[in-house]
Amino acid sequence: MADNFNAEQKRYLEGFASGIAAARLTGGLAIGQGAGAPPAEPTGPDAIHIKAQDRTIKDGGKLCDQEKWKRAENPFDGHNRLKAEAATGKQPKPEDNFRWRYHGMFWVAPNQVSYMCRIRVPNGILQHWQFAGIADLADAHGGGYGHVTTRAGLQVREIAPEHAQPFLDGLTDLGLTAQGAGADNIRNVTGSPAAGIDAQELLDTRPLTKAWHNWILNDRSLYGLPRKFNVSFDGGGVMPALEETNDIGFQAIQVLEGASVAPGVWMRLVLGGISGHRDLARDTGIVLKPEDCNTVADAIIRVFIENGDRTNRNKARMKYVLDAWGFEKYLAAVEEKLGRKLDRVAPEHVASRKPTDRFSHVGVHKQAQEGLNWVGVVLPVGKMTTDQMRGLAKIAAECGDGQIRMTVWQNFIFSGVPDARVDEVEARVLAFGLTVKAAGIRSGLVACTGARGCKFAASDTKGHAMIIAEHVEATVTDLDVPVNVHLTGCHHSCAQHYIGDIGLIGAKVVVSEEGDTVEGYDIVVGGGFAENPKIGTEIWKAVKAEDAPARVEALLRAYLDRRQGPEESFQAFTSRTGAESLRDAAEEQPALKAAA
Repeated sequence: MADNFNAEQKRYLEGFASGIAAARLTGGLAIGQGAGAPPAEPTGPDAIHIKAQDRTIKDGGKLCDQEKWKRAENPFDGHNRLKAEAATGKQPKPEDNFRWRYHGMFWVAPNQVSYMCRIRVPNGILQHWQFAGIADLADAHGGGYGHVTTRAGLQVREIAPEHAQPFLDGLTDLGLTAQGAGADNIRNVTGSPAAGIDAQELLDTRPLTKAWHNWILNDRSLYGLPRKFNVSFDGGGVMPALEETNDIGFQAIQVLEGASVAPGVWMRLVLGGISGHRDLARDTGIVLKPEDCNTVADAIIRVFIENGDRTNRNKARMKYVLDAWGFEKYLAAVEEKLGRKLDRVAPEHVASRKPTDRFSHVGVHKQAQEGLNWVGVVLPVGKMTTDQMRGLAKIAAECGDGQIRMTVWQNFIFSGVPDARVDEVEARVLAFGLTVKAAGIRSGLVACTGARGCKFAASDTKGHAMIIAEHVEATVTDLDVPVNVHLTGCHHSCAQHYIGDIGLIGAKVVVSEEGDTVEGYDIVVGGGFAENPKIGTEIWKAVKAEDAPARVEALLRAYLDRRQGPEESFQAFTSRTGAESLRDAAEEQPALKAAA
């Protein structure tokens, strides 16, 4: 059709299309307005974002590409076009790859010439039939496997363009969605994996996570933030939610007598977590009634929408507004939006958090309900075949309460398993090549997608994680405590390497004068979470991937040789002795001396 127009006609049509796009942003065509007429005020759910972009431009800023793409065509408005083009097998342009992420689809070429879909699972809980249904979708439209993510969700890879929309339609049939699971949106909401069945918890996070999930799904104005945004709810139980790594964390706490609010269970507000930027969420001193969490989170996000950086993607997270303003100014803006002051409680009026159990996500654990158990399955680096998924769903249906609860540790738990059926669950899991035994390195092994499926990754994290696990199992046979080893491929830190006992971040290691490189890692130690939150300390840079297993072995051996006993965790040992001392001790181990 375009070949039927001459050059002048094409220029006219391009100008007309640009005018229509501009008019869409200002809420009307503004036909007939004089040259001196003021631009129309943006209206509709996108107005808050358009006004923020306009302020940026007025102040002399230059919008980054992603902001220009949002402005040119809202990803929701463009959905039918995206769907029609994908149905022909067309690969998306960069701007359309970004728009597809509003629908949960990530084009991950060149590593895999296909889409990856990230599925929303509030609080990480699926019914057995949903879990099996996702396996069927992965067979019909993807690569025949699934990954549990570090946000307690599921992702399916190797989805061809023409299968993108059918896969999303299949999710709808299962009562699920991927809407807003990528790009500059509020990501999957996490909560305590053992919510409602943990005898230690102060509060069941399931109603809160579901309410927040529905809140954001049904408000278009909460899409298209300056950058992605994470929210998490922790109920105070034995299995942590890692809320301190989120932009907003809500922590169930016990307020004691003598505070400015009534004693009882409240939600403490922590802000600004982004572990890849070496920052954990900090206590604001604010406490909320559980039913107020959504309203306050909404106000926090709207302050971010209006004031976040839309020019520099590297400085666009909420943390950087907090750094520039300080917490008090930011919270004052939140209170102004709410039209009221928020309650504050001093730390001395809050009971200490009860300890977490680093093995609580694997193995057999008694539930609060008499005679029932949850059983955590070890799932190294989160990968399952579809046959395993269907088989595991059947175990949940026949031996438990029918639920599969995913965790931020890239595994899942069966809940509601009667005492009499625990042995059967263990045996049936083993038949699928998996285990529930909470021992060794694999139960705390976390790895992002890595270079096999992500263009940002500098190393094959999942592949190297399995090599490290095999090496440690063969060389450190007396490892008798849980140790978290996190491998992440790039600065985005999807595997949150800074909070692991041992963290590895992908790096290209120069191996010749000509600048040739191989895959490798920088290594940090001493990170922590829950009652012991801490960003790890870097001890080695540019370690070749082939040398990483020996480094991890040496660190574990140095720890076992010098700890005060099994009750001293790896993090506690590192804190007591110092990261540099641990490094020096590791370098004296035979595994490293032999390689020197």
